[in-house]
Amino acid sequence: MAIISVKNLIKTYGNGEVETKVLRGLNLEINSGEFVAIMGKSGAGKSTLLYQISLLDRPTDGQVIVDGVDILALDEDERTDFRLKHLGYIFQDYALVPELNAIENVIIPLLMEGIPEDEAKKRGMESLKELGLDGKANNRPNQLSGGEQQRVSIARAIVQNPQILFADEPTANLDSMSSAAVIESLKRLHEKGQTIVMVTHEEEYTVDCDKVIYLIDGQVAEERIKQKPLK
Repeated sequence: MAIISVKNLIKTYGNGEVETKVLRGLNLEINSGEFVAIMGKSGAGKSTLLYQISLLDRPTDGQVIVDGVDILALDEDERTDFRLKHLGYIFQDYALVPELNAIENVIIPLLMEGIPEDEAKKRGMESLKELGLDGKANNRPNQLSGGEQQRVSIARAIVQNPQILFADEPTANLDSMSSAAVIESLKRLHEKGQTIVMVTHEEEYTVDCDKVIYLIDGQVAEERIKQKPLK
């Protein structure tokens, strides 16, 4: 069953003579529980697509249905509420608050939702433990490696049990060992039923994905169902 349905999606930047069309009538569906990778060369529209379907930006035209909700019909307050309650985000630059320690960074979404601090910290510790970082709860970002910072950002993204987890180049700033740890964390979340949509340049990180969507010039050029190796 499709949890994300996109029809004739268009995203244009600028206007008049300097207008740039990044997404050109794109169509796709992502099913609940799938681990999907979006791939393509630089400029193909990968991150732009992710931003449209994750409510971080508004498309110029088209239809985007997320979990049965027409997200283009929502006003800004409704979009903010939908993001907070239903979606999780992982960015390539981690987006951690440097003055806060790991647990404080993780519970930000819970506090924004009005959950009491004691309950938020309990859930935050569970989230950090899920990522193998419960021993780093009091460390600030500058006391963590790049891979650990990214796993803190994953802990923050899953602390509210989002229906969909979006990851925009989550390994872009990491070495190979840290990248492998981050992908392994995503794999474990997927095995527990988490829907994940990930933008990546690295074919090797799509091994455990259910589907890989290849973009060329703002359109879906190929959609490949991955045949996973037998265990």
